[in-house]
Amino acid sequence: MIDPHTYGIEIRHRRIDGEAVYEARVRELPDLAEYADTFDEAYELAIDAIATTAEVLAERGKPMPTPQEPADDWSGRVTLRLPKSLHRALSETADSEGSSLNQHIVNVLSYFSGYARGLQTEDHLWHSSVARSNKVSEHPHLRLVSSREYLEPATYAHG
Repeated sequence: MIDPHTYGIEIRHRRIDGEAVYEARVRELPDLAEYADTFDEAYELAIDAIATTAEVLAERGKPMPTPQEPADDWSGRVTLRLPKSLHRALSETADSEGSSLNQHIVNVLSYFSGYARGLQTEDHLWHSSVARSNKVSEHPHLRLVSSREYLEPATYAHG
């Protein structure tokens, strides 16, 4: 038996078709979304949906995804070795955007991992572009992503 309260539930207030609602999403079940008029109602609907999903999967003999560890269990530090050409390309793009290399890498990883997908609003659209400079065109396997339109990390939801 699973405990639905151990799953990562993220709730945010948003507008859908002009109506203000609370949207509840479950990290471990990315296709699951519940909508309600209040924060508490959205949370309770998500808890019920997790339990119902577990029952349905059990009936079908399929495993329920396990709860992810809270983000607090990780330091947020990663040591990473890069090819020199990639390091240069990322550094140059960060410089051209006026951001640090660290922030640019966080933005790129967030974009490609889908982490920030749930953080998008109608006013903030993700922007990617294929670099056209001579410095990058000599490395056709590189695809640079502009982070100008990314949300600041302080706006990330915690659940």
